[in-house]
Amino acid sequence: MSQPPKDRPWLFRTYAGHSTAKASNALYLANLAKGQTGLSVAFDLPTQTGYDSDHELARGEVGKVGVPVAHLGDMRMLFDGIPLEQMNTSMTINATAPWLLALYIAVAEEQGADVSRLQGTVQNDIIKEYLSRGTYVCPPEPSLRMITDVAAYTREHLPRWNPMNVCSYHLQEAGATPEQELAFALATATAVLDDLQKKVPAEHFPEMVGRISFFVNAGIRFVTELCKMRAFVDLWDEICETRYGVEDPKYRRFRYGVQVNSLGLTEQQPENNVYRILLEMLAVTLSKKARARAVQLPAWNEALGLPRPWDQQWSLRMQQILAFETDLLEYDDLFDGNPAIEKKVLELKEGARAELAQIDGMGGAIAAIEYMKSRLVEMNSERIARIETGATTVVGVNRYQEAEPSPLTSGPEAIMVADPAAEADQISRLDAWRAGRDAAQVEAALGKLRQAAVTGANIMPASIEAARAGVTTGEWGDVVRSAFGRYRAPTGVARAPSNRTEGLDDIRAAVDAISDRLGRRLKFLVGKPGLDGHSNGAEQIAARARDCGIDIVYDGIRLTPQEIVNAAREGNVHVVGLSILSGSHIPLVEEFMRLMRAEGLSEIPVIVGGIIPDEDARRMQAMGIARVYTPKDFEMNTIMLDIVELVDRQAHAAE
Repeated sequence: MSQPPKDRPWLFRTYAGHSTAKASNALYLANLAKGQTGLSVAFDLPTQTGYDSDHELARGEVGKVGVPVAHLGDMRMLFDGIPLEQMNTSMTINATAPWLLALYIAVAEEQGADVSRLQGTVQNDIIKEYLSRGTYVCPPEPSLRMITDVAAYTREHLPRWNPMNVCSYHLQEAGATPEQELAFALATATAVLDDLQKKVPAEHFPEMVGRISFFVNAGIRFVTELCKMRAFVDLWDEICETRYGVEDPKYRRFRYGVQVNSLGLTEQQPENNVYRILLEMLAVTLSKKARARAVQLPAWNEALGLPRPWDQQWSLRMQQILAFETDLLEYDDLFDGNPAIEKKVLELKEGARAELAQIDGMGGAIAAIEYMKSRLVEMNSERIARIETGATTVVGVNRYQEAEPSPLTSGPEAIMVADPAAEADQISRLDAWRAGRDAAQVEAALGKLRQAAVTGANIMPASIEAARAGVTTGEWGDVVRSAFGRYRAPTGVARAPSNRTEGLDDIRAAVDAISDRLGRRLKFLVGKPGLDGHSNGAEQIAARARDCGIDIVYDGIRLTPQEIVNAAREGNVHVVGLSILSGSHIPLVEEFMRLMRAEGLSEIPVIVGGIIPDEDARRMQAMGIARVYTPKDFEMNTIMLDIVELVDRQAHAAE
């Protein structure tokens, strides 16, 4: 008996990039050889925020969360031996998307590729950067302009390229409910399309609507997540038809890629993460009507540090087994007509429509950034409180904590360690690149880029010319910053305490007691040094400290160690907390503690939170760090009591 024909599987991707372009290229070639069918490029934070690898803010960040690409030579090396005309490449890049796409086009031209045949996506969603990820460069309005510049350019020159990938992934990690994830993502898409309508001939606009794609998170409540994806399909179809008058159903299709939830991966009993990743993948593959077009899975040990190639291979094999060994792709949608599914989808759509109406009433997504940010911080506080109280079960974290030692996490090579020489190597090659280029050609290209930025001309042609001329990422970023100005996004942490004071009475009493003893309110500075924009943890620590009666200072992300030291001195604070999730904790903490000693502030206790291996924690304690917290330290009230104890001990020592 012959087997029924199967649907084509989704694209198999692995989100990857680290250390240097050469090291990342070797990883891409190896993954492609193992059956990966598309590339998903992770860039490091300096590249994402428009700085060169030798900038002050880039110290310790080079090659940590992705690959550094500072110029055409880096992009050339990244794709060496990979024919771009035959590849489908997703680049997770937002604020600097025009620049990275310009470099990609320039490399494709060098390869002799037909640029009109290039396939792939630049994420290019800047609104979620203000809300949840923090790699913005400019204020919202010029950022929106550059998004639609890219879209208009690709319509004319790269007809198979997706110019924007609306990213709700980080919204969920920042605390969004499914209804908020739906609404905030759809509001972002409509903000972009409303602006794009002015730049594209009316007859081509429906086709451009059809090229907007989405990048979505899938969490552990996989029935709800499956229903969320079906709701996305229905709501997007509705918006495309009613708001934009798109008649052709193929241009109203909801096309999305997915990365399943990394936030839910646990440091405790990390082997359990394999099951979490599998269940979350099912949410975006089981329903044919709402099946992802591309899937990338985290590795089981990402809460511990960088995954090894073997760990990434394990995640890739999970996708391949589902696609090729099971019969999933032989059937029509398994959930059509299911009353429980239909009821949940309807509830989600109604909730999302209410949120969309609220955002539209404020003037759209750009105008509603502060509102959306505050809602995310509030919802994340509620999520964390449910885990702390046990209302939400996380196996191995707040229940079933007794476990056998895992052989998977033993030994010195249980996680990959970033090459400590990679940053120096990158900077050395950057110096050589600058020395070897035609300075006059660079200056002329930068002049044209400035003119395009100031006059409102499409930013892409000048960016491509700058890429060919040898301009660096930091030089492109400096032009954009000088033309459009700098911007500091809202933190979402209100000054006034929230209503969530249940279970805080003892801590509030302890804070009052130490404040009386100090003669003023206990003051706590939360600092985000470097370029790490993952601010969820810092926001929640600041909000909980505020609710415990502590006077908080939190100025948001992307500060130099010196700026944080200045704030500690000027604010006369009693304790400093540094939050660093990018893996750059050692050099940043080293510099911060050196500056604290130089300023005569070494008596102020300093605590640090992040994804920090035990060996690094010991190194930082040897530098004078009082406490180190990692994802396993999920009970924030314990951290609050630690802060009181540290200040109390310091007060005793001073007497």
